[in-house]
Amino acid sequence: MDGTVNILNWFEISVNDIARAKKFYEAIFSTKMEETEMMGMKMAFFPADVMNGKVSGGLVQGPMHKPGADGAKIYFNGNPDLDIALSKIEAAGGKVTMPKTKITDDIGYMAFFIDTEGNGVALHSNS
Repeated sequence: MDGTVNILNWFEISVNDIARAKKFYEAIFSTKMEETEMMGMKMAFFPADVMNGKVSGGLVQGPMHKPGADGAKIYFNGNPDLDIALSKIEAAGGKVTMPKTKITDDIGYMAFFIDTEGNGVALHSNS
């Protein structure tokens, strides 16, 4: 690959309760998610500029989507500082499982949390 194509172009986070999960992610990221139903699933989408090659994804409630802490780790962008999103997680119903932790000076910081659906999720920021 020449670096012009995103390796990741879509992600889905499995949920048991779309309304609860949507409320949680809207709270910690101070954003609004659009909701729809398609192919027998309830979905809520993270905002993204997909027409300009930006990665996007959503929450999915459906028979083939089972949440769990040991699934693939999704690292959300926590810039400019992880502490902003981390400070909202427990109040929104989640649990921080690894606090803001320095990786290296060049790479930045990471943290892990469990969302309201039991999914293990991560955050990354430069500071």
